[in-house]
Amino acid sequence: MAPMTTHTIALSGGTHLPTIALGTWPMDDAEARRVVRQAIELGYRHVDTAENYANETGVGRGIADSGIARDQIFVTTKFNRRWHGDAASGLKANLERLGLDYVDLALIHWPNPDQDLYVEAWKSLIELREQGLARAIGTSNFKPAHLDRLIAETGVTPELNQIECHPYLDRASERAYHAAHGIVTEAWSPLGRGNGLLDEPLVCDLAAFYRVTPGQVILAWDVALGMATCPKSSDPGRLAANLAAADIELSDADVAALSALTASGIEAVDSDVFGH
Repeated sequence: MAPMTTHTIALSGGTHLPTIALGTWPMDDAEARRVVRQAIELGYRHVDTAENYANETGVGRGIADSGIARDQIFVTTKFNRRWHGDAASGLKANLERLGLDYVDLALIHWPNPDQDLYVEAWKSLIELREQGLARAIGTSNFKPAHLDRLIAETGVTPELNQIECHPYLDRASERAYHAAHGIVTEAWSPLGRGNGLLDEPLVCDLAAFYRVTPGQVILAWDVALGMATCPKSSDPGRLAANLAAADIELSDADVAALSALTASGIEAVDSDVFGH
């Protein structure tokens, strides 16, 4: 059994999440069960799933199969828009599929402002945290304006906001907002959603210089900027490499150079108009 990763980030509520999580979209239940167990054996201690991924049952079984004590695995999940008016039922359905008594981090997956219930969902999440059904609570794909409203109407700030983030889409203003409010940023699709980032000449040059893979360079950039990150892989070699990226220390100049990368046509999904 590989040793537990020691790289963690403190959330404002007092929990600590392992910096590099196993992302599980778009695995089905069978693949998730196999890969989650395999990842835990490699040393992962953070698994990211969601109602919309339709693999929470497999994730839960993979955790059970691993034989690792529940309190040693950090589990993140998310519920969909249908539960914004009844987040308690949404989270309880997450837990039932996962086969768990609590999750370590529960997120509202998208704000879905068209139905104007995300504040209601947030109020319920605050209560669910108090009840122990979630040890930490946060959001996913929320813009600063959405977060401002949560804070203004409840007085409670999300502990984490998960957004798409990579060097082609470095989200500097969002990250600065998060930092100013004590919100941890977690990067989804950190390797760029197949948009050519891993073939970018600078990334390849840095990989050669540091004697690592291009993917490890990008994940080390996440870590250098203080973000958590959840790359998905089902390949044992890449799983191990992704986890090891937390040990790679990029120079400040290389971090800045990666942040300056651009690519045409790559934009963040607009969470004012998209969500599930």
